[in-house]
Amino acid sequence: MNHHPSSSSSSSSSQPPQQTLIPGLPYDLSALILAYLPYPYHGTLKSISKSWHHFFSSRFYHSIRLKHIPYSNTSHLLCIFPQDPSVSPPYLFDPHTKAWSSLPLMPCNPHVYGLCNFASVSLNCHVYVLGGSLFDTRSFPLDRPSPSSYSFRFDFVSKRWETLPPMLSPRGSFACAAVGNWNRNRNRNRNWNGNGNGNRIVVAGGGSRHTMFGAAGSRMSSVEMYDIGRNEWIGMEGLPRFRAGCVGFMVGDEFWVMGGYGESRTILGVFPVDEYYRDAAVMRFGDEGEGKWRSVGDMWDEGERRQLGKIAVVEDGSAGCPQVFMLDKNDIFRYDMTSNRWCKETTLPKRTLDESAVGFVALNGELHVMATHNGAGSVENRRLRRHKRLTSLYIQIYHPGKRIWRTLTTQPPFQQPLDFKTAVMCTIRL
Repeated sequence: MNHHPSSSSSSSSSQPPQQTLIPGLPYDLSALILAYLPYPYHGTLKSISKSWHHFFSSRFYHSIRLKHIPYSNTSHLLCIFPQDPSVSPPYLFDPHTKAWSSLPLMPCNPHVYGLCNFASVSLNCHVYVLGGSLFDTRSFPLDRPSPSSYSFRFDFVSKRWETLPPMLSPRGSFACAAVGNWNRNRNRNRNWNGNGNGNRIVVAGGGSRHTMFGAAGSRMSSVEMYDIGRNEWIGMEGLPRFRAGCVGFMVGDEFWVMGGYGESRTILGVFPVDEYYRDAAVMRFGDEGEGKWRSVGDMWDEGERRQLGKIAVVEDGSAGCPQVFMLDKNDIFRYDMTSNRWCKETTLPKRTLDESAVGFVALNGELHVMATHNGAGSVENRRLRRHKRLTSLYIQIYHPGKRIWRTLTTQPPFQQPLDFKTAVMCTIRL
């Protein structure tokens, strides 16, 4: 969309333009009212009038929310990447209002395709898409996947994707987490430009595996950190051993890397099988920078489970310490750091048919278990579903503090059923 110079400058300013938003009300009061409307509705709200389109596209809108809305009261949204974000748009979902909205496509490279196993993480008003595995038409052989070092960032203020410096080492299926001042003085130290001195993103491990292949691809132990203020990647001390397919999260000022696989073995010398890890590696971040890696022993005994399940971290648990939960088939376990063991927390009220095709994420202090709701598998229902463009999403929600369950059903706007085996998710507060 083309703007006049005056309009362009005002849209990027934090000062209120001289327009009428709600007839009969002062502009400041009208702006404050509109600032409380959830983000997923903005696409619809922009079409109401030119003044509303200008307001919801301006930095002034974000400055009002930053000033008047406490961090704890901002909308905690789920960002879902159904497929390669350069060919299939990401979506935001607000579980409170059951509203969906799409994001623009990520910049496309004509030489690469099939991006998967990338990491997405949010920080302030940005969502980052890092690395992954893909196919490159410039490499040989053409059917062999390659790890990616690409880094992209979506700015919810400018509504645009930005290309960032590439990672030092290409990688997919790796651990990733935001580090820095994100967990300190959140309410007042938020920076909508996302370039605070204390904001960093750390990535660890990974490899070149693609979702189209089984136990194949490379493994790595390298670790690096993206300094947002300096806009550069910095190498760090590597993991104690190769680790791919792992998960990363922050607990206080410690970066945890759990699970994953390293070496692989073959059955009958033909079929490759991963050797999954039962331990974790932890690095502490302090005022003087990052520390050394320390190893955490096996978290379960031989035969108890084959590999780590899906992980979700509830930010504010008891005594203000984040709580780590794992979805293992139809059970949810809580991680006890003192004993280094997983303790059973609860069981899903409604069991899932395909235990691997389930999403698991923490939103607003609750655990969300998501699965495509297909109903009964009768011939009649299958015939009806052929005429439906979409299937519903069934969400079972558990509150760890209250230890109660509730359910939610929503109709996602995807063109095909969501596959949680390959979809990538992260959460963001806006």
